Amino acid sequence: MRCVLASGNAKKAKELTKLLAPKGWQVTLQSELGVVQPAEDGLTFVENALIKARAASEQTGLPAIADDSGLVVPALQGAPGIYSARFAGETASDAENNTKLLSVMHDLADEQRDAYFVSVIVFLRHAQDPLPIVAQGVWHGRILHQAAGEGGFGYDPLFWVPTHGCASAQLPSEVKRRISHRGLAMASLLAQLS
Repeated sequence: MRCVLASGNAKKAKELTKLLAPKGWQVTLQSELGVVQPAEDGLTFVENALIKARAASEQTGLPAIADDSGLVVPALQGAPGIYSARFAGETASDAENNTKLLSVMHDLADEQRDAYFVSVIVFLRHAQDPLPIVAQGVWHGRILHQAAGEGGFGYDPLFWVPTHGCASAQLPSEVKRRISHRGLAMASLLAQLS
């Protein structure tokens, strides 16, 4: 099946493409089709994923897949949440977002550092699809006091994975793809599509 992947995040797009390709999907990145990225002005991960998928499908005429994801820290009232990619500002780098997260959590004890990643993946058959397929994955862990590991992206160096005893950035990529929030959401999406 050919579809457009509605993501402006190259690292996220690479991860999603690796999850879809073995299932026979022909994925074209929206950047290759000249899709103009819409404003992500929804208040939830679901709303933002729908906004992105609908815009990509409208502009290309193809089915679209979009992901909206982020890190949720309950002790910070859910921040960074839907603003994860721009927590330290609209053009913030991963390093700047990580620095800000460590700064705002500086005084929190270990028992207050619980966190979870959320991924919501939406599949639209066409731009006016009245019944989009929505899949989600949640990955629980906690925030470290300092970065660890060289792999992954985003908040991976700060996200402790208790089931594997290491930071997400220390996991082999194939393990991360299987157990992460995005991997779980993609497994749910593929199950719903089959």
